[in-house]
Amino acid sequence: MQVLVTGASGFVGRRLATALDEAGHEVRAMTRKPDRYSGAGEPVAGDVGDEASLRRALDGCRAAYYLVHSLDDADFEARDAAAARSFARAAADAGIERIVYLGGLGEDSDDLSAHLRSRRQVERLLAETGVPVTVLRAGIVVGHGGVSWEMTRQLVAHLPAMVTPRWVHTRTQPIAIADVVRYLVGVLEAPEARGRVFEVGGPDVLEYLEMLTRVAEIQNRKLWIVPVPLLSPQLSSRWLSLVTDVDLQTGRSLIDSMTNEVIVRDDSIRRVVPFEPMSYDEAVLTALGERARARREAAGDRPRRAGLLARGARG
Repeated sequence: MQVLVTGASGFVGRRLATALDEAGHEVRAMTRKPDRYSGAGEPVAGDVGDEASLRRALDGCRAAYYLVHSLDDADFEARDAAAARSFARAAADAGIERIVYLGGLGEDSDDLSAHLRSRRQVERLLAETGVPVTVLRAGIVVGHGGVSWEMTRQLVAHLPAMVTPRWVHTRTQPIAIADVVRYLVGVLEAPEARGRVFEVGGPDVLEYLEMLTRVAEIQNRKLWIVPVPLLSPQLSSRWLSLVTDVDLQTGRSLIDSMTNEVIVRDDSIRRVVPFEPMSYDEAVLTALGERARARREAAGDRPRRAGLLARGARG
């Protein structure tokens, strides 16, 4: 099947493109800079802010994965809504048979954060033109390069002690990136997944506090945490931007969402795509291993590049 993957160079997209390619699908990897793309599939130019480019990217495809979000923008709700409307129109005109969208967990009855409200709005907008949409809702996705995971890892790595707000006691159900990708691939051709919403998570339901302490334990670090009830989301996000690589706006969007419990209430996905997801500890160990390999590869490449530059200068 010819499939378009939006955000193909991103955290989820690059892994998904590889998995789809290995599963025998013909992958079109949409990116704004196709000349720089080095992942699986055929790179195609496309930008959710340019509807004409979406029509060209979707042409000839039977299905499309929508993996676009803009948390680093203060006006992300309006931007994501406009992008979803454009994509829905282009998908309908291209005759796309199914859109698969990765959204966020959270009870609709709760006072959802702006981030989670935006995810729900995108779900609705993608379906407005009549193309069936399969939605996978996930909480924190654990994997090297993921923003939520990097925030967790860097907090543990940089701070032997931390003052935290009440959201550290909010429950979540983290899931390994490999398992998210497995679900995304699995629902593509499953007829019973057409037009449905699924919730995905790993086997462990944890407070954010437990997630932090378990990462510290796995790395043999000591971590002291002092919850402070009056630490505001704005102060939390500023503190986060000081001690991690997460930018202020993205940090604020993520922290606002941490007041919402994000756990799986309906596990029907387990019957559509049956397998045993990794535990949180397994996911953490895998993410740390990926990071260590990436650092070794980067370190090994630096001397080689330096040698090539030196030879070029002499030549």
